Amino acid sequence: MSNNDIIVSLDIGTSKVRAIIGEVTNGTFNIIGVGSADSEGIRKGAIVDIDQTVQSIRSAVEHAEQMVGIQISEVYVGISGNHIGLQSSHGVVAVQNEDREIGEDDIDRVIKAAEVIALPPEREVIDVVAKQYIVDGLEGIQDPRGMIGVRLEVEATIITGAKTPIHNLLRCVEKSGLKVKDLVLMSLGAGGLALSKDEKSMGSVLVDIGAGSTTIAIYQEGSLCATSTIPIGGEFVTNDIAYGLRTLTDQAEKVKLKYGCAWIDDAASDVVFKVLRIGSNVEKEFTQEDLAAIIEPRVLEIFHLISQEVKRLGYNELPGGYILTGGTVSMPGVLKAAQTELSASVRIAVPDYIGVRDPGFTGGVGILHNVVRRYRWRSGGSGNKKTAGRSKPTAAPSQETVSKPGFVERLKNMFSEFI
Repeated sequence: MSNNDIIVSLDIGTSKVRAIIGEVTNGTFNIIGVGSADSEGIRKGAIVDIDQTVQSIRSAVEHAEQMVGIQISEVYVGISGNHIGLQSSHGVVAVQNEDREIGEDDIDRVIKAAEVIALPPEREVIDVVAKQYIVDGLEGIQDPRGMIGVRLEVEATIITGAKTPIHNLLRCVEKSGLKVKDLVLMSLGAGGLALSKDEKSMGSVLVDIGAGSTTIAIYQEGSLCATSTIPIGGEFVTNDIAYGLRTLTDQAEKVKLKYGCAWIDDAASDVVFKVLRIGSNVEKEFTQEDLAAIIEPRVLEIFHLISQEVKRLGYNELPGGYILTGGTVSMPGVLKAAQTELSASVRIAVPDYIGVRDPGFTGGVGILHNVVRRYRWRSGGSGNKKTAGRSKPTAAPSQETVSKPGFVERLKNMFSEFI
């Protein structure tokens, strides 16, 4: 990765497919373009129709290309789902340099040694994340390069996934005319972006509430230690609204986005809207309070299920509390509902970049953040965690530039698109 490289992430969700273009310039990272398209062919976070998914990916990528004026050829793809598993592993190698100085090759070898584990034939390794390195018995080392030693060990977390959903995901992206540079676990990317160092070390729960599913990732002692996906999300709120107001699902979604409030005490009785009743041409009037009376119980139920799942994973009252992200949490009142149901400290994480200041973009921006941090770690930069990909982590290639507008022009485009 040079000082002027373009990297692109692809976040394939149940309701939206998002392509986010990042640029590394003189060591600084910025978002320069975003493409978004309605997601077809995805149900509860899983691909159910490859052709429809391919079309959604193409639409999102074309949108991003038009905004920035470049041709996208390679992408980093986010992956999540209930098939993801974490497994602890340990790798040991002897330092090969004559002067016993630990170098990049030694780190690559010890990571590969940790990756050698027994896996069922239907599963494969997605990523290897080093928790700590041990040099001649000295523990707690985050970056052993340059140290003198004879024996190098690593304690790592192996991220595995089921081959079928992984290959279906890769197939969709490749049929869209794109090359998959690497797969990045969404929970890992979002955690690196959204959580502070203290939240990771003390223990906290990252909750990504999407349209079709909710992903829970538990961080403790500086690294990801458990993850789980429950098949419930914002779509269930939309369905409740459709039933409650007796209207079509697409009408219910529009009403939710415009007037939705997850906490009835914050809803206004004087905010009125009309919806077309299903099976008739008659419109009926409702207030925001009526809508909140439908939304609040479902949102409270979602957080109750999240709390139950965290307990099932074996964690209780983590000091860092809950950090919420995902498109569903941008609804007014969600924070109060979460604080009430979870009885813990709760905050909403939003990416701090122009054009993507929305919880729904945390996953996509987190993928780019993960790639940049990985590069900085390997080049001796400011990154503080080592991740090794399915293949040796390499720098992102420059995308083929076509007529790239100036920075001010790109900012104008972003504001017109998103604000």
